[in-house]
Amino acid sequence: MSPFPPDRPLGVALVGTGFGQKVHLPGFQNYPHTEVVAVYHRDGEKAAEIAAKHRIPKFCTRLEEIVALPEVDAVSVSTPPFLHFEMAKTVLKAGKHLLLEKPTTLTAEEARALQNLAESQGVVVVMDFEYRFVPEWQHLAHLLQQNYVGQPYLIRVDWLMSSRADTQRPWNWYSQKELGGGALGSLGSHTFDTIAWLFGPVRRLQASLSTAIPQRPDPTSSQLQPVTADDTVLMTLELASGAPCQVAISSVCRNGRGYWVEVYGDRGALVLGSSNQKDYVHGFKLWAAPAGEELRELSTPAQFAFETTYPDGRLAPFIRVVDHWARSIAQGKADSPNLRDGVYSQLLMDIAHRSHETKTWVTVPDRATFLP
Repeated sequence: MSPFPPDRPLGVALVGTGFGQKVHLPGFQNYPHTEVVAVYHRDGEKAAEIAAKHRIPKFCTRLEEIVALPEVDAVSVSTPPFLHFEMAKTVLKAGKHLLLEKPTTLTAEEARALQNLAESQGVVVVMDFEYRFVPEWQHLAHLLQQNYVGQPYLIRVDWLMSSRADTQRPWNWYSQKELGGGALGSLGSHTFDTIAWLFGPVRRLQASLSTAIPQRPDPTSSQLQPVTADDTVLMTLELASGAPCQVAISSVCRNGRGYWVEVYGDRGALVLGSSNQKDYVHGFKLWAAPAGEELRELSTPAQFAFETTYPDGRLAPFIRVVDHWARSIAQGKADSPNLRDGVYSQLLMDIAHRSHETKTWVTVPDRATFLP
């Protein structure tokens, strides 16, 4: 176990410069115990430009070069999901700690292989499941731990967004199932993680995936290309506790109601939600009611509140993820959310695809058995 805070900032390499530049980079720069020391981009000119713009000391066009730098202690990977497995393997084989964006990989077997590799290398891997670090979500988790609702009778999750409702939004990897695109990977990965975190493991599930916009314009040719990834997911889950859970996820709901979680039990109800379509984090509120009473909005206790907020709501919870990662590295192991949580989320996504293809309920392997 190493002391925390460390004697020097953790040297971090940035791999992924889309979401990575928007959230990861400012997150590391605003956290006192990390320093971005290198950036990767396959295009040398772009790599140099990004490094100069953000005053990053080094840049590389090959991942093998960046993990060989002695000043790199850890790597954040925020590339599209079809690149995660090979990139994460390279990072872990080099003995570097890893912060990995969701979805974890393309399959649960790939994710489990990364887990085995991380354990054999003795490195710490944390998933960016940032909703666990949003104050209102933490308040919800606290009340559930206090048995506020009692025995849950029904859990309902609606995540209805308009982010891809525009039919002219360009075709890219997100439009392709084989590359890890779609609402299930983007939003469902978070949903499965928060369900497991708040309510425990899943016993079985039934899923139906659909694509409302079957073609999108290819920006390289102006031709329409087929969309093979889902944009709407409807699921029914039976939790190991016996509680039923209904899930509706969509990225094509104009004027959708946003992200909502409702829990109804024998002792009361809890409702968490945000209708903010422009910021996935800002705007959450929590309502509660003991059995027989009206819902009332709860204020967020100071123990859960952010110390600092930013115009981009994703930044404050991401900084908490970074803090969790840095502290986990210091103690030599990662508590949740870690790679094991990423494996489980990926397993549930795989099973959702299988259920859709077979049009049947599919039993989920016991978590302890799948992840010994």
